[in-house]
This record gives sequence, structure tokens and C-alpha cells, in this order.
Amino acid sequence: MIKKSLTIFASCLAFAVLLAPPALSQAPAATISTDYKGQGVRSIQTNIGADKGWVYDGMTKTISDMKAEQFEDFRTSLRTSVDNLLRGEWRREGASLAYAGRREAGLARRNEAVRVTYPDGFTVDFEFGARDGLPAKVLYKRTIKTEDEKEAVVTEEDRIERYLTFGGVQVPFTIDHYRDGVQSSRIAYDSVEFNPAIPDTLFAKPANPKAIK
Repeated sequence: MIKKSLTIFASCLAFAVLLAPPALSQAPAATISTDYKGQGVRSIQTNIGADKGWVYDGMTKTISDMKAEQFEDFRTSLRTSVDNLLRGEWRREGASLAYAGRREAGLARRNEAVRVTYPDGFTVDFEFGARDGLPAKVLYKRTIKTEDEKEAVVTEEDRIERYLTFGGVQVPFTIDHYRDGVQSSRIAYDSVEFNPAIPDTLFAKPANPKAIK
């Protein structure tokens, strides 16, 4: 299991909801900067929309434009985020939404599931607690390259837990990721701030590694 500290900054317009008409879902694609630090090495990945971005590699102290496979990973992360579901962003790609039934979720617990299906065949299931209505799980399949450069289809799962209340809003502070039933990572947030002022310069590509603060 990978343990890292991270800071995430995001800038996007949010007013569309799950069942809102398509005309309400006109928010721009998310602009996200993720600052990782693991084993003393810092890395930054900044996505500006779906097809622009840059990466800082703290190991080699270099800055480079994102590669095609990194954009594809980012696209998958957007498609499988609860945020994307609730904002109705899936409509932009012509995806469809359907109820996927009630599922077991532990002792005397049930989740209600919905499924988003994209025109290219990619599907993602979102589960919500039947009692509290809070996001609980995200499940999907994807094709990856193994260590011997072969392709394999794996099942990815996010388990969303440990909700705390901030300013009347319930926020999950732990997200555990599983691949084929084996935990591969955990995101544990230390704090959450809503609607902070974020300067555009935060997302601008630095002229050189020395400009990274």
C-alpha cells in the first residue's frame, strides 16, 4: 500500500446536479493541481482541462508536458469521480445514467447503485448508502499494462469512508483504493477548505524547476 501526503487545488464552476437538465451542465472542465510528497520526494501534476497539463518530477528535478497516457489516466479519474457524477459532466460525452439496484454493504447495510455508461463502452458504478445517501463506493474496470508489458483487465474500486462535517457539509476524509480486491493506496485528508481564493498562477507552468516553491 502506498502512503503519501498530498495537497489538491481545484478550480471549476459547480452548479449542475445529478438530475438537472443538460442545459445546466455548462461548467468548464476541471483545472486541478495535485502536489504529492512521498519518501521525501515531491511531485506535482497540473491538469488544465482535459488536454493540457504539466508535471514536475522531484526525483529528477525536471518539468515536462503531460504525455498521452497521463491524459488518459486523468480522463479516467474524472469519469470515475463522484464530483463528475453529481455535476452531470458525464452528459458532455453522451453517457447515459441508469439505476443499478441495491447491493450488500456489510452487516445490516445496503447501498443503492447507479451506473454511468459511456459511448465507448466504459462503465462506472457509484454506490450510495441506502440509509444516509452518502457516496460509499466507486467500481469500474480498466485495461492496464503489466510488468511484462502485457495487457490485463483489472477491477478498480474506491471505498469512501470516515465522513466528517465542516460548515454543515459532510466530507469523506478517507478513500481506500483496491485493485482486484487488494488495497493499493489510501488518501487521508488532514483538512478541507471550501471555496478558497486560488490564483491562476498556481496552475501556470513554471519557467524552470527552480521556480517551484
